[in-house]
Amino acid sequence: MVAAVLPTYARMPVAFDRGVGAHLFTAEGESYLDFGSGIAVNALGHAHPHLVQALKDQAEKLWHTSNIFEIPGQQRLAERLIAASFADTVFFCNSGAEAIECAVKMARRYHWAKGAPERYRIVTIEGAFHGRTLATIAAGGQQKHLEGFGPPVEGFDQVAFGDIAAIKAAIGPETAGVLIEPILGEGGLRVWPHSSLRALRALCDEEGILLLCDEVQCGMGRTGKLFAHEWAGIIPDIVAVAKGLGGGFPVGACLATENAASGMVAGTHGSTFGGNPLAMAIGNAVLDIILADGFLERVQHASKLFSQKLAQVQDEHPDIIEEVRGEGLMRAVKCKVPNKDLLEACLQEHLLTVGGGDNVLRLLPPLIIKDEEIEDGVRRLSRACTALARGNGVAT
Repeated sequence: MVAAVLPTYARMPVAFDRGVGAHLFTAEGESYLDFGSGIAVNALGHAHPHLVQALKDQAEKLWHTSNIFEIPGQQRLAERLIAASFADTVFFCNSGAEAIECAVKMARRYHWAKGAPERYRIVTIEGAFHGRTLATIAAGGQQKHLEGFGPPVEGFDQVAFGDIAAIKAAIGPETAGVLIEPILGEGGLRVWPHSSLRALRALCDEEGILLLCDEVQCGMGRTGKLFAHEWAGIIPDIVAVAKGLGGGFPVGACLATENAASGMVAGTHGSTFGGNPLAMAIGNAVLDIILADGFLERVQHASKLFSQKLAQVQDEHPDIIEEVRGEGLMRAVKCKVPNKDLLEACLQEHLLTVGGGDNVLRLLPPLIIKDEEIEDGVRRLSRACTALARGNGVAT
C-alpha cells in the first residue's frame, strides 16, 4: 500500500515539534542542533520573534487578494531589494524553481523583444541544481532528476563546472544567456573563483547575452554579503532568490536590471499566490534583520570561526574528511566515507546536516548562529567522525 504522503522523500527517522533559534526539539523534548536550516531556508533560525510577530500581525489583517490588485507590502519589499542590490525590478513567486523559471523566460523574452527570437538556449553547468519542475530539471541536466519524466525541456546546454573556455565554445547564435550558481549547492558545494565570475561577465557582454545567477541557496546573506556574486564585484542581469528570503515562509523572487526585464510586459508572466500579503510581510521582516547595521558583518565573523574550526576537524580526521569547501555559513565537508554514513553519525550526535552531490555533507547553520553554537556543532561533528572511524576500524 502506498504511503499517505507520496513517498518521494527518503526521510530521516525523526520528527520535530518546535524550534528556537538554532535548536529543534522533538515532542519528547530531545534537542538537536540545526546545521541544516531546512536546506538554508531558516536563515534566522526557528521562531524568530520578529518574524513571528510580523506573521501574526499580517494574519489578523489580510492574507490574499491576488495580483489583480496593488499589494503595498510587495511594493515595499521590491523597493528595498532594489535599493540593496544591482536590480531595477522584482517579480515575486513562491519558490526557487519558480524564480528560475521566471529568469529563463525573462532571458528568452529579452531576445525576442530585441528582434532575435532565435536566441532561446541557456548554457548551464553540469551538476547544478535549479529546482524540480520540468524546465528546471532540464536546466540542471542531472540524469537522476530527469529519468522517467520523458523528453527533457529543450534549450539547455550543459558544460563542465569552472570551464570558461567550454562555456565560450557552447555559446552560439541561439544562446540567450548563461545560468550559474555562484556556489553550487546540491552539486557538491563548489565555489566559482571570483576571477572566473568576472571572466564570465565579460564573456556575456562580448557575446551580447545575459548572465543569470541562481542565488536560491547562496543568496540572502548566506555568504556574509546579501548576494554571493557581490564578492566577485560583478553585476548580473538576472538573479533568482528564495529560501532565506522567507525565513521558512514560501516565497521566491526574480531580480533583474531594467534592460534584462524589458520584454516582460503585462500579461507575459504571473503567479496566483506570488507576493501575497502574508509572504511579503515575512520577506520585509527578514530584510529588517538581514539589512540591519552589523548583521552581515556578524555573519562574516561567524564564517571565519566556522572555517577555522572545520579545518581543525579535517586535520583530526583525515580518514573521514577529504576537504572542507564553501564560503560564509555555506560550508561542506567532502567525505572519504559515504556521506550518508557521516550524516547518520551526526544525527546520533543530535547534529542536523544535509547531504549533497560529490559525496559532500553540507553544513548550513542559521545566520543568527552564536560562536558557542558553532563550537558545539563542530565538536559534535568531530565526535561523529570519531564514532565512524572506530566503526571502520580506524585508530583515532
